[in-house]
Amino acid sequence: MELAEALASRVVVLDGGLSTALEQAGHDLSDPLWSARLLLSDPEALRAAHLAFYRAGAEVAITASYQASFEGFARRGIGHDDTVRLLRSSVELARSAASEVDGQRWVAASVGPYGAVLADGSEYRGRYGLSHRELVAFHGPRVEALCSAGPDVLAVETIPDSDEASAVVDVVRGSGVPMWLSYSVRGDRTCAGQPLEEAFAVVSGVDEVVAVGVNCCAPQDVAGAVAAARRVTGLPVVVYPNSGETWDAGARGWTGDGGGFAALPGEWVGGGARLVGGCCRTGPDAIGELVKGLPAGA
Repeated sequence: MELAEALASRVVVLDGGLSTALEQAGHDLSDPLWSARLLLSDPEALRAAHLAFYRAGAEVAITASYQASFEGFARRGIGHDDTVRLLRSSVELARSAASEVDGQRWVAASVGPYGAVLADGSEYRGRYGLSHRELVAFHGPRVEALCSAGPDVLAVETIPDSDEASAVVDVVRGSGVPMWLSYSVRGDRTCAGQPLEEAFAVVSGVDEVVAVGVNCCAPQDVAGAVAAARRVTGLPVVVYPNSGETWDAGARGWTGDGGGFAALPGEWVGGGARLVGGCCRTGPDAIGELVKGLPAGA
């Protein structure tokens, strides 16, 4: 069954934060490549993390390609062909994990924002000073490589502004490969400050888009985004916020208990969310709790 077909009839559960699962397993991700470093050094760790999420109840695994790029791997001395191989392997590892569990499972190839490759936090600001053409040139080869591995869907995620979203949508338009578009937001605006209704409108008329929504945001920002996405697009809504904990840059640690995440999935689904999971600080246990908390029959 295609993911779009499933979303038309029920809620589908996403995984949680891949980096969180890896850190919980003891892996050090303090690297500009973040979780993509393990595509080089320990691919089996990635497969094991995907499998842990599937076993916890996730139906969709998002690949380790969020911070992977030709430019980032080139800085490690890795050439074009080997980068294509690594990007493809991110999809293949998730697919291998899916083969070990029963039931329908999907693989979403992560397409992170340009700012993620810079590894300086600019994915939460946007407005990089690049033109539409330059953003298309950046995203195009990576999307092509990921699509060649046959993912079920592209997860165009944590996009901070509608300018970059428009560029990625243009890359995918006409390809026939399904995608979802998910913004990083603060309140009722993108991280770059655009109203969400304006931002969601960039997917109008693009057949490849099967869902729109938000991720890597506060749980309390989700309900308003769900309503805006439904009003503008009528598409299924994807939501996977952070746990609700807050990063303390001075102490270099997380504060809070993450209770906001566990308490709200029913509200999101009630508002129209159909693809639901978690982002930062949500490991397999959190996804297991999310599954338990979904409304009966969802």
